[in-house]
Amino acid sequence: MDRTAWVNGAFVAERDAVVSIFDRGFLFADGIYEVVALAAGHFVDLAGHLDRLARSCAAIRLAVPLERPALEAMLAELAARNGVTEGLVYLQVTRGAAERDFAFPAAPQPTLIAYARPMRLLDHPQAAAGATAVLVPDQRWARRDIKSIALLPQVLAKQAARAAGTYEAIMVEDGHVTEGGSSTVYLVQHGAITTFPLGHDILPGITRERVLGLARDLGAPVHERPFTATELLAADEVFITSATTFVLPITRIDGTDIADGVPGPMTRRLREAYVAWAVTSGR
Repeated sequence: MDRTAWVNGAFVAERDAVVSIFDRGFLFADGIYEVVALAAGHFVDLAGHLDRLARSCAAIRLAVPLERPALEAMLAELAARNGVTEGLVYLQVTRGAAERDFAFPAAPQPTLIAYARPMRLLDHPQAAAGATAVLVPDQRWARRDIKSIALLPQVLAKQAARAAGTYEAIMVEDGHVTEGGSSTVYLVQHGAITTFPLGHDILPGITRERVLGLARDLGAPVHERPFTATELLAADEVFITSATTFVLPITRIDGTDIADGVPGPMTRRLREAYVAWAVTSGR
């Protein structure tokens, strides 16, 4: 099946999906993106992702070129046209094409593109055995709460993970764990869950918010505070969350096993709870 994308108001074959070389997303990384999962034929937390898209765009004074109902309808049709019932949609808004100048163009015409991909989410290949990670320096900018397409530090972190033969890069700043290259990081100690607090230092993960709510429903204490790499390595359990990994155990970091090196009971319970919610509710 030929895959279909959305580019500036029209569905087109992916092979014909192009934007200008003067697009500010290409020249300056002047744009915002979102990734939304689909499970059991519906979007997972679509409202949360589109709310964050709106917040991120507002933070850089960028207009989303589709009203919310039209944007939701476009994403649904995009998934349907590509036959994606389990997987993801990716959407990106940039300030559009203009002569190269650092300051905003006087009358920007934003670019909006989107595509869809099938992907194993419910039965993630590393969910049962656990994934591995490597610690890397956090080299990102000061507004990590904005979901910017300026991802070079994450690219370098992810490449370091790949070079080390691991799944994820866990970023460390001033001795404290901030987040993963494309995920939120958590440790579990004595049944309590700890993750870095919201603010400008991390992205406000939509899956993070949902998982912390599920953890509280399960009666687990939740602490949102900075924690060190030393605490992470000494934890009973470590896991990450993201839109497409859901809840994924991390069982080895920098060559050191976390506890006994297998997914722990809290991580397993949270993944089961999140998958059950995503399949039966999710919206």
